[in-house]
Amino acid sequence: MATLLHIDSSLLPGAASSSRAVTDAFRKAWQEQHPDGTVIYRDLAAEPVPHITAAAHSAGFADPATHTPEQAAAFADRVKLVEELEQADAVLIGAPMYNFTIPSTLKAWLDNVILIGRTAGESQSAKGTPVTVVASRGGSYAPGTPREPFEYVQNYLNAALAEGLGLEIDFIVPELTMAPQVPAMAELVPLYEASRERALQEAATKGKNLAERLAA
Repeated sequence: MATLLHIDSSLLPGAASSSRAVTDAFRKAWQEQHPDGTVIYRDLAAEPVPHITAAAHSAGFADPATHTPEQAAAFADRVKLVEELEQADAVLIGAPMYNFTIPSTLKAWLDNVILIGRTAGESQSAKGTPVTVVASRGGSYAPGTPREPFEYVQNYLNAALAEGLGLEIDFIVPELTMAPQVPAMAELVPLYEASRERALQEAATKGKNLAERLAA
């Protein structure tokens, strides 16, 4: 049975988080197709992975036989995360926009799994793995909007995941998620609600279709 690696990074819990609500819809649709499958779940807000250290970084470029005890321990943590990625048949990532970019916890995960000579570079050991990214944001950064130049989530993740790791990337983008909380955005609430509903439907459809595709 297929394995899904599900990563959430929103600071908000449960339904209070737009990205978590959408990743949950995707995961439920996936599990309906693979009730006996495996889901590896990482909540990076509740249990952050270590930010990359000098020991963890340098160990990635050195012969393991030469690792110091500090390098060996740090590298073992990286390898565990890398193996989770390599063993996944599909990846699901909740990536809310914070201050124009991804949460630092998600960046820490990426810094660990992007390993030159294994997952990145010429080898790309997870190449071709489908990854669905739920890129929620408080406003709109769509093409043609005033804030389009500040869209660094999809641009960055496309570079890191698609180019860097060779993954097959797809985005679901719930927008205007701050409209219900910000009085100045009150008139945008209907657009937010439409965007949220569209994202939830997309997630359910894509989760089901991807599961069926991998099972074929």
